[in-house]
Amino acid sequence: MANELIEDTAIALQQEWDLQLPETLSVEAILKLLADRIVTILERGPDTFFQLMYRLDISEKKLNAILRDEDVALKIARLVYDRQLQKIQSRQANKKTNESDDPELRW
Repeated sequence: MANELIEDTAIALQQEWDLQLPETLSVEAILKLLADRIVTILERGPDTFFQLMYRLDISEKKLNAILRDEDVALKIARLVYDRQLQKIQSRQANKKTNESDDPELRW
């Protein structure tokens, strides 16, 4: 189950962030690639970065706390990864709930 979550999260991040994933997936490898992409986005300007964080529903409070630390890109990558993981887990939980619903109410 854990490997499946990592894979699903990696695929979602690959699509959203245009990442080139390695054959062997690990959280560390994904975070490194994501951190590199975040640095690129930050170099373009803060407006694009903050719009993206807002769209991803990354907590402004958490972001502000991280922006003063070292390894900012890696810590932001962790926030993005964790948020994507939450979305996937939520979808899986709701999928199981929806499967047990009345079949006549499905579209």
